Amino acid sequence: MQRREALQQAALMMGAMLSAPTLAGAMGRVTNTGPSVAVSPDQEALLAEVADVIIPTTSTPGAKAAGAEKFIVRVIRDCYPKADQEKFYAGLAKLDADSKTKFGKGFAALENAQKIDMVKHAMTEDKPFFLRMKELTTTGYFTSEIGATKALEYLPVPGQFNGCMPMKPGQKAWAL
Repeated sequence: MQRREALQQAALMMGAMLSAPTLAGAMGRVTNTGPSVAVSPDQEALLAEVADVIIPTTSTPGAKAAGAEKFIVRVIRDCYPKADQEKFYAGLAKLDADSKTKFGKGFAALENAQKIDMVKHAMTEDKPFFLRMKELTTTGYFTSEIGATKALEYLPVPGQFNGCMPMKPGQKAWAL
């Protein structure tokens, strides 16, 4: 295999993992020049809570600390058509409404175990919303400064490339 083929296959694999709008958003592009859905501060706070369930704070900061919700709002606004934006925010509203129905309070007010239960419920009941939320959360987190430097091992000036290098116990994955 030649270098060019390897790069093409790597780009193809990356494209298969991320949707085109999310990839465009991660690169800072604006592909939606039409109208957008206005996002309220309550919706943004709810996005932060859901993202924090997907990537919680452990020994490293979580998605909420990384500001993944700001990335999600920007990418949805700048890279998705209005119809997709409406579907996404309808899924977010449905998650909050389901929380009120099941537990008597909104998603943000739930205990952590209840939040996890509601996210698992969304994984089965509203899979398109959950998959998009998960994709945007992970992309926003790992492209943030916190995700790239605290969750991943960051080496700004890499040395020699070793394709198969053993990892020490507890060592972070590399941010390349």
